[in-house]
Amino acid sequence: MSCRRGRPELGGPPELYYDQNEARKYVRNSRMIDIQTKMAGRALELLDLPEDQPCYLLDIGCGTGLSGDYLSEEGHYWVGIDISPAMLDAALDRDTEGDLLLGDMGQGIPFKPGSFDGCISISAVQWLCNADKKSDVPAKRLYCFFSSLYSVLVRGARAVLQLYPENSEQLELITTQAIKAGFTGGVVVDYPNSAKAKKFYLCLFSGPSTFLPQGLNEVTAEEGAKESTFTNERVRNKTARRGLVRKSRAWVLEKKNRCRRQGREVRPDTKYTGRNRKPHF
Repeated sequence: MSCRRGRPELGGPPELYYDQNEARKYVRNSRMIDIQTKMAGRALELLDLPEDQPCYLLDIGCGTGLSGDYLSEEGHYWVGIDISPAMLDAALDRDTEGDLLLGDMGQGIPFKPGSFDGCISISAVQWLCNADKKSDVPAKRLYCFFSSLYSVLVRGARAVLQLYPENSEQLELITTQAIKAGFTGGVVVDYPNSAKAKKFYLCLFSGPSTFLPQGLNEVTAEEGAKESTFTNERVRNKTARRGLVRKSRAWVLEKKNRCRRQGREVRPDTKYTGRNRKPHF
């Protein structure tokens, strides 16, 4: 239990650490939800995507879909990959907008070259630095991850990976393998002088080098410690697809198609699908 109060990577493989109890925290703990959402917002900001243009994004270590929810609210389409079945089950229960894939990023990203306009990751990459089996070599797993990530991105696209490095040596190991895979870029540090608010973002470019974004320096009152609250109520998503009116026929058809892609049983579409029905007395 002590490992759960320290670095979670030391508690064993992520697919075992992130069990149903952990997944429940990411759904019901208001502080965790707020932190994940803010980090996803910052990652999306650092991606520097074209304004008012929906993009197809990859969310690595998507968990229960909290970061994906933010991407959807901003009008983007996304695919999430995670190694924890419990976290993905929680994401499905929440009816997240993105498509979900069970997989180990250390074994590579299984998509065609040039599939995505960008990539974000929240608190996941540092897990590749731990060897949970004799066959696990952190440097090789990191290179496999970064080389496949470089392949699936459109040339010139960015990847923004928020991470918690254990020390400077671990951060150097991660960045070295990213550069070896073909990326340029560097590390952006937000609030470097704050013990609680300090965040590391690895900003990678899959094309010519551009200027590295500047880190944030001023800590607002909102960044201070907040008391965690739990609830048994389900946290509902906001309407995600821009241009679709909630409960309209187009909205219903989009949701049914998404459920089909996720492997669920869905009733066939008919001329009555999404039709407004008169109230019953």
